[in-house]
Amino acid sequence: MKTLSIYVHIPFCVKKCNYCDFLSGVADGQKQEEYMQALLKEIEAESVKYKDYSVISVYIGGGTPSVVLPERIRDVMETVKAFYRLEEDAEISIEVNPGTVDKEALSVYRAAGINRLSIGLQSADNRELRLLGRVHTYEDFLQTYKYAWEAGFTNINIDIMSALPGQTLEDYGETLKRMLTLRPRPSHFSAYGLIVEEGTPFYELYGREKAQLVKTGEEQEHLPSEEEERKMYELTRQIFQTAGYQRYEISNYSYPGRECRHNLVYWKRGNYAGFGLGASSLVENTRFRNVSILKEYLERDCKIAEETCLSQKEQMEEFMFLGLRMIQGVQKEVFEKEFGIAMDEVYGKVLEENVKQGLLTDGASVALTDRGLDVANYVMAQFLL
Repeated sequence: MKTLSIYVHIPFCVKKCNYCDFLSGVADGQKQEEYMQALLKEIEAESVKYKDYSVISVYIGGGTPSVVLPERIRDVMETVKAFYRLEEDAEISIEVNPGTVDKEALSVYRAAGINRLSIGLQSADNRELRLLGRVHTYEDFLQTYKYAWEAGFTNINIDIMSALPGQTLEDYGETLKRMLTLRPRPSHFSAYGLIVEEGTPFYELYGREKAQLVKTGEEQEHLPSEEEERKMYELTRQIFQTAGYQRYEISNYSYPGRECRHNLVYWKRGNYAGFGLGASSLVENTRFRNVSILKEYLERDCKIAEETCLSQKEQMEEFMFLGLRMIQGVQKEVFEKEFGIAMDEVYGKVLEENVKQGLLTDGASVALTDRGLDVANYVMAQFLL
């Protein structure tokens, strides 16, 4: 039987963070209720397309899904269970932020079948959290983490960020070290460098003028240099790998066997169906995306805004571009089996040049070297034909 992953988007949050360009925002209880009812109807209605699929993962993301009533999260899970073939050992994740969830809500999630949490910490430094526009403190995170274990969650991811305005290597190292003092330890970490995105408050302060600084009160905090950012990147690898975590993707570390199954589906171009505002899907090499305007989503019977059947060229590009994010890289045998042509015939010159520069390995698998990981975007862009 074919497999499928499900993504459920809940676009609400307490407050928009200063760096966030996700499709999310603040809404009152009535609007949240209207949205959740429309979301449940969409999940049910679309199920007829997936009768021949077995669901191996569900990911409830946002926004901050934990801002809606926990009973609505339970309703989502009950709808999925009722209308889809959910595997017994399916990975079922939900994103939560400290300060937006309590032990009772976490217990509702656990009883509904959710078995993995992703907690958005970002930093263990309260000054940095204020700068980011987060609504919680590090102490709030510690309480949420305690509640999560008490509610029965043993598979927990922590999100952290580096290259923040005014952040030194020592500051970032302190956040990493604090993560290793958690007991029990998390099974997974996602460690991302800050990207200043257009349309965010950070872009207004930094990106538009290319001024290399962010203003906070009377102070002006410089963003770390590329060299400082690279050192933070390397420090992440050193500290987590020494502690027994394996780096299995550019920005993700886990204990063996605790890799995020849902994200692996994305990077390996498996089938996934997205439900909710602006949610994207890839099913049998067709990409489609839902409408991204809330009013339209609530009023339209058909939620899909655009649909594209990928050409073989586009499929090959995605295979390389996404697959090289994984530390194990991509296998030549799998490429040839999927596309009916050898990888070397399509990308021979690109492979040869990057191997010569020490950026890629060569053999049965092609993967980024340590040097290649430092310039991953540059390498991967070369596979766009």
